[in-house]
Amino acid sequence: MTPQDSIFDATDPVALVRLWMDEAARLELNDPNAIALATVDPAGMPNVRIVLLKEIEADAFVFYTNYDSAKGREIDAAGQAAFCIHWKSLRRQVRVRGTVSREEGAQADAYYRSRGLGSRLGAWASDQSRPLADRATLEARVEEAGALHGDDPKRPPFWGGFRLRPTEIEFWRDGADRLHDRERWSREGVEDPWYVKRLFP
Repeated sequence: MTPQDSIFDATDPVALVRLWMDEAARLELNDPNAIALATVDPAGMPNVRIVLLKEIEADAFVFYTNYDSAKGREIDAAGQAAFCIHWKSLRRQVRVRGTVSREEGAQADAYYRSRGLGSRLGAWASDQSRPLADRATLEARVEEAGALHGDDPKRPPFWGGFRLRPTEIEFWRDGADRLHDRERWSREGVEDPWYVKRLFP
């Protein structure tokens, strides 16, 4: 099949994700950009958690986190990840898999500066994924970060973006009697052309 055979009349799967995201932004009450991000630890045990997708580029998806967190360490080790988006209001789902690299330059700096001061200081204060004795300890660390970095903190060197370049994107749309519409776009590598196939629901 060729891209022209898309059951969603798409010629570019990333553009279709963006279109569906824009539609969801008008209907979802909270966080239409929430994705369930899946990684794998060194023993092969999977992990999944919700993060916010912050940018959809022409050929990639970007989210931000602490590089020393469990997901950050697992992404760095594997160089791959997957995520799923489900919009209940639209009765649609998107699944994405691909290779991941860091975004720790000007783009990450700009996003960090766009966050509220509390969130920026929180990035400095949190040893993400590590044990925490109590909330008072966390709050004290935020105060310490404020005293140390002031009201315009720079982006921590251990905090930044990840750019996922997809090699597989699957679209699902709810249908009557569970006869859903489902198609998968795939390519061998991130520079290769896309191919699309309709799937049984």
